This record gives sequence, structure tokens and C-alpha cells, in this order.
Amino acid sequence: MNPLVTTDAPEGTLRMMHIIYALHALGLVIGAFGAASVVGSFLFGWPSIIAVILSYLKRGDARGTWLESHYAWAIRTFWMALAWALAVTLVSIPLAIIVVGIATWVVGLFLLGLWAIYRVARGWLRLKDGQPMQAG
Repeated sequence: MNPLVTTDAPEGTLRMMHIIYALHALGLVIGAFGAASVVGSFLFGWPSIIAVILSYLKRGDARGTWLESHYAWAIRTFWMALAWALAVTLVSIPLAIIVVGIATWVVGLFLLGLWAIYRVARGWLRLKDGQPMQAG
């Protein structure tokens, strides 16, 4: 744990972070087993949109605690996934003219989905163990 972070987190803040990870995980599961893609469901599904809004609303309550890193992790995961999804799409559209773009888009979004699953799982496991997230 970071020695500069000494304040214990209020119980409600810890519970809220569990809810946020659960909402992100629900968005990923809906994408994996539903009609949408994993990334599409994560970025545009209600569970993840609610999770990112809650992250912004409640991160101030965690300021100065070890949970602050988890709120930042969850917010960063959402926005980085959106940026990479846009980048993969923008690269794949011109390549679709020569058919390769369809494959780059599918593979890119598949890998992005795996990355999002990893980020949510890693964060939630560290939260369960009472450990802060490292930058990244």
C-alpha cells in the first residue's frame, strides 16, 4: 500500500466500488452471451454507463484512501476502451475496401474485449484483497 495514503475508506465507498465492478462485469457478460459484442455492451450498455457515472460521482468520497486508485482504474478502463474501439474502427473502415478491414475490426474488438475483461477482473480481485491499483 502507498505510504502516502493513510486514510481508511468509509464502508459505503468500498461497497460502491464493488457495485461499480459488478456493473462493469455485468456489461461484459451481457456482451459475451447476448446479441451485442463484449466491447459494444461494455461501452454502450446501461450497466457500464451507470458504472462510469457512479465512478465519477463517488470518487471524491474515496479521495486520500486506497480506494481512490480503484475509482481512477474503473474510469480509465472505460475511456481507454472507448478510445481503442474508435481507433480500431477508424483503421478498419478504409481497409474494408480491400476486405482486410473486416478481419482487423473483428480481431481488434475481440482483443479489446479480452483486455476489458482483464481490467475489470484484475481491479475487482485487488479490491477484494484490500489492495490499491497501480497506475496504468
